[in-house]
Amino acid sequence: MVDQRMTEEELERLVRDALKAFYDRRIQALDKLELKKVLTRKNPYLFRAVGIVTPSEMVAALLQAHVSSSDETIFGDAFFERIARDVSRGKDSQGEGLDIDIDVETEHTVIAVKSGPFWANSRQKTGLKQDFEKARRIFSTRRSEKRQFKALLGQCYGRTKGQPDAKRAYYVLSGQAFWRYITGDADFYLRLMRLLGDVTAQERERYQIAFDSAVQRFTEQFDKDFSVNGAIDWEKLMKFNSGERVRQSSKYWATGTPQSSVTSSSSSTLTLDEIFTA
Repeated sequence: MVDQRMTEEELERLVRDALKAFYDRRIQALDKLELKKVLTRKNPYLFRAVGIVTPSEMVAALLQAHVSSSDETIFGDAFFERIARDVSRGKDSQGEGLDIDIDVETEHTVIAVKSGPFWANSRQKTGLKQDFEKARRIFSTRRSEKRQFKALLGQCYGRTKGQPDAKRAYYVLSGQAFWRYITGDADFYLRLMRLLGDVTAQERERYQIAFDSAVQRFTEQFDKDFSVNGAIDWEKLMKFNSGERVRQSSKYWATGTPQSSVTSSSSSTLTLDEIFTA
């Protein structure tokens, strides 16, 4: 690629804006978060197995689990994609599932930006391959097009590199190699890290206010709905998380406890069809 190096002032402004967008989305996600929705997606057995006892411990664990699972996605979308697009002087890709198009004299490069090398299962990798193939087909219909089509999976950290082969029709660049390719600057990945340290403190402070507010809101609701005398009511929590839904015609309550018309013997079972028609 041609050398796309930004001045330090330009890059600092870009990092500040992208980081603000990241924290805005983190705060919005916290403000919209609902305790009961989070509880339906988490594993109560695991929380008890690791020794959680009090509602405050449960709330801290729930929020930390939510943050750790959502931050990687938000950071990739709000921060990495924007930084990569702007420093490469590229534009939003027209290809479905792809992120950046970069045009130079001899090449048209389509890039899918991912945070790092551990982003996908086999189905997602197949989807990316199909997205690149579709973009290649559309590009090939341009009658006057003389440039070469290049497909690149760009991973913003890590060391994975690879050229197209029989199984993968796109390049892979990660970490320093990726940033160097789109900027022309071998030290860009280090510049980016240094600037993050300079501008993070103020954003972190306002996020902490939102996080503390979420902790208070969740703790009050958990105390009300899932605790007894300051301790977690595990059975009530499990019934909410995993008990079958009550229906008027059902032979079973939401707790899974048989009604009087059904034997409570442990040897009594239902077929799969009966489970859904009960």
